Amino acid sequence: MKVSVNDIKLQPPLKGGIGDPNSLVEYGARRVIITITAILCALLEIVDTTIVNVALNDMRGNLGATLTEVGWVITAYAIGNVIIVPMTSWLSQQFGRRNYFAASVILFTFCSFLCGNATNIWELVAFRFLQGLGGGALLVTSQTIITESYPIEKRGMAQAIYGLGVIIGPTLGPPLGGYIVENFSWPYIFYINIPIGVIATLLTLQFIKSPIYAAKKLINEIDWLGIGLLAITVGSLQYVLERGQEDEWLNSPTIVLLIAAAVFGLFFFIWRELTYKNPIVELRVLKNGNLRIGTIMSFLLGFGLYGSTFIIPLYTQSVLGWTAYQAGALLIPAAIMTAIMMPLIGKLLTRGIKPQYLVAAGMLAFFVYSFWGFRIVSPDTGKDDFFWMLIARGVGLGLLFIPITALSLSSLKGQEIGQGAAFTGMMRQLGGSFGIAVITTILSRRNMSHRNDLISKLNINDINVQERITMLQKSFVAKGLTPDVALKSSYKVLDFTVTKQAAVLSYMDIFLYLGIMFLICLPIVLFVKQSKSKEKVDLSSAH
Repeated sequence: MKVSVNDIKLQPPLKGGIGDPNSLVEYGARRVIITITAILCALLEIVDTTIVNVALNDMRGNLGATLTEVGWVITAYAIGNVIIVPMTSWLSQQFGRRNYFAASVILFTFCSFLCGNATNIWELVAFRFLQGLGGGALLVTSQTIITESYPIEKRGMAQAIYGLGVIIGPTLGPPLGGYIVENFSWPYIFYINIPIGVIATLLTLQFIKSPIYAAKKLINEIDWLGIGLLAITVGSLQYVLERGQEDEWLNSPTIVLLIAAAVFGLFFFIWRELTYKNPIVELRVLKNGNLRIGTIMSFLLGFGLYGSTFIIPLYTQSVLGWTAYQAGALLIPAAIMTAIMMPLIGKLLTRGIKPQYLVAAGMLAFFVYSFWGFRIVSPDTGKDDFFWMLIARGVGLGLLFIPITALSLSSLKGQEIGQGAAFTGMMRQLGGSFGIAVITTILSRRNMSHRNDLISKLNINDINVQERITMLQKSFVAKGLTPDVALKSSYKVLDFTVTKQAAVLSYMDIFLYLGIMFLICLPIVLFVKQSKSKEKVDLSSAH
């Protein structure tokens, strides 16, 4: 019996499989290269968020800026970041993901060069804002690229790999910045981005694919009003969080005005996006229960991640007198611990462990870290005292990041993946800003309260106080000071001691409050029910 070619029925390629030309899932060396490219870009963005902090004094002196002006170097970058993050899915759809991602890397890299060559503070602020616009896309789109490059059953491992960059980045920033500032000069904290950015651009253009999109919107269909309202809302909110404490919150007319702009801007933005046929941000994706849960948890993660990354270097430098490099290096063992945890957590998720249980364990680890900090902080806490406390932090971050991300994106499909990643990324960023703003405010107010309380208990007629003053005066006289100058110096030393003790008590309060917050959230997480997707995830049209 003869069989013709026409009699043979060929099986169509499986959608999303190796045989599907539209699939974004990659295999072998190509997937490794794409993963490395995405992590490089995520690291570029996150390291630049914290690396600048340790160089502000050098920038201020070199550019002739005030402390308030140089603070805008951080604020401008954060505002640019948070404005662009919710728009990344839409921009990828308009221009193609590969093109938009490559353009973002190029913008970030070119602005890094401009930042290093800035001749005055406001040039640097403007270039940092543009750098933030480029950097915001790197973080969210990197997450989407890695998620799409792995098959569904390996999503947990994909998020573990991505999490390495997100968690390690804030830790690398301070010690790397401190080393560069101490051994070179501040422009080099921007120049180091250039070779990495060039390599990432070439790899992006060569290996990263764009999914197939629907027809692009016409220019008159673009949601310009939505873009404007989004910029006003998140830009105003970010400014308030960054500058509120320094400007004394509601005592500042500017802060009050921007709070009003953020509230009304948010109201009209939500109305616009829910009624316009081509919204800049698809809010309807939040109907997904897992994503709603994930955005709230991402906020808490940002609060814990950036808040704890902020408080430890601040405490060690302001109270213990450490250098920026020493303070940053202290966090490295915790980052290594998180890196070790990532693949283990990825395997647990792959084996079916519920993300809620892992998140609850992470909350518990953060409570242990915070309560440990409450117990050990003192005016002379040693480096070794921090080790196991920070290891607990590293374990907590590993347990929080991957399960939260996996839960958020687990039941999304197609282009919803990118939209969901944008929401979680924005909430993580805002959580960090809220965390730092809250911590700064509490530190300032508790410090003043503790100082007043300590001073009220210092009685100049007390025999112990008199002995302390006399002893200090004698030591200063022995060093050649006249008795009256020695007495004034003695009172200054006593005042410094009170100020330092008040600062230590304030940091104890912060650690205690953080611990209580995570402890309260722990049972809430356990009662969360994960909604199940009834259909397989289609990655062919994802952002």
